[in-house]
Amino acid sequence: MSKQFDVLVIGGGPGGYIAAIRAAQLGFSVACCESNAYADTKGEPRLGGTCLNVGCIPSKALLHTSHLFAEASHGFAAQGISVGTPTIDVATMMSRKNAVVSQLTGGVKGLFKKNKVALLPGHGAFVGSSANGWQVKVGETDVEAAQVIIATGAKARHLAGVAVDNKIVCDNVGALELNAVPKKLAIIGAGVIGLEMGSVWRRLGAEVTLLEALPDFLPVADVDVAREAARIFAKQGLSIELGVTIGEVSTAKKGVTIAYTTKDGEARKLDAERLIVSVGRVPNTDGLNAEAVGLKLDERGRVAVDGQCRTNLPGVWAVGDVVSGPMLAHKAMEEAVMVAELMAGQSGHCNFETIPWVIYTSPEIAWVGQTEQQLKADGVAYKVGKIPFAANGRALGMGEPSGFVKMLADAASDRILGVHIIGANASELISEAVVAMEFSATSEDLARIVHAHPTLSEVVHEAALACDKRALHF
Repeated sequence: MSKQFDVLVIGGGPGGYIAAIRAAQLGFSVACCESNAYADTKGEPRLGGTCLNVGCIPSKALLHTSHLFAEASHGFAAQGISVGTPTIDVATMMSRKNAVVSQLTGGVKGLFKKNKVALLPGHGAFVGSSANGWQVKVGETDVEAAQVIIATGAKARHLAGVAVDNKIVCDNVGALELNAVPKKLAIIGAGVIGLEMGSVWRRLGAEVTLLEALPDFLPVADVDVAREAARIFAKQGLSIELGVTIGEVSTAKKGVTIAYTTKDGEARKLDAERLIVSVGRVPNTDGLNAEAVGLKLDERGRVAVDGQCRTNLPGVWAVGDVVSGPMLAHKAMEEAVMVAELMAGQSGHCNFETIPWVIYTSPEIAWVGQTEQQLKADGVAYKVGKIPFAANGRALGMGEPSGFVKMLADAASDRILGVHIIGANASELISEAVVAMEFSATSEDLARIVHAHPTLSEVVHEAALACDKRALHF
């Protein structure tokens, strides 16, 4: 006899577990199935998906440790602090990272218990439809649910002919598990993951080279931010080569050799102890048995959905990295809440125009809304307010003068169209811009709000003032 629920969520990552919890809060009987290969102490799959297990959370733990190490190595002396030459115990760093992951993944399981969400260990695949909704096989268990939410996430894309063993050649999983600081680290891909992982190991002493196929650095970011980031990263010691074509990658017990061609056509070889392949991610749809029920996928293998995450099948939804849009955990969670509320007959909503992006390098990079190059391409008349952190007392006191805040506002209405930050605590500062844009604020609205002094948020305030050419401290 099959188990029956109002809602079955396939996948327990950020989109999945939030969908399950919110649906349960709204009165549905809910189950969530998860087949994560990482097991907890009871042998059950760990919740949290890529984000909590091998993505956002562990990478930020390592970034924090490496930041402290870099401060002790290079930053303390300028503050008059002497600690000698610091050393890094990689095993202890990894153990701390794993403890953070375990605490958070265990916490999600506790939230399931609190909200009466049934956890079904096993891989979920469609079987067919029935009078009760949809039939799904979860491991060896038959499940029927009136509504199904697909939240199966994505996995690292690998390069053809480049075998990933997560020892010598790593994807995001192996990059978070290196047992020692490599003398030379190569990274294919200079996107978000490549930059963050490169930052971790560079700070700890590795010589890092990033090979990027695209001709431009960080083209998704505002052009001024990308230019400033490239300058700062080069000064820090990150070597970034653009417009390269990767050739043969050969491995040995102690390292790897990457053959590549530069943008000028020069053939080169790069030797390294370890290689991280970071060239994007692909949706996890191959195990859904989508063809059995006629679930539509798009040309990139993602589940095809409308603006409210409905699929072509009645009562079947999809959220997160398995659908179109940026692969961001917070985007997945907001889609999950929207879907659960729509199922309950409420006015679920997710504003895709105000989703913030963050890169946790040092300095951090964050933005929301449109870039200057997008506004130019669309023929939108705009004005710019741009203020450096070097003009801010708090930033100087912290020893973090790099970067700036750049605000873009409509030339006629003054409505904020985009905010772009490179600097200390950019990941936190961007929230003010998100809130402002969500409420269709103008640059003058932010300019007339009192900001505490001295704080980094004053740079956002000054950028808003600068949109009207009335900055007070620059």
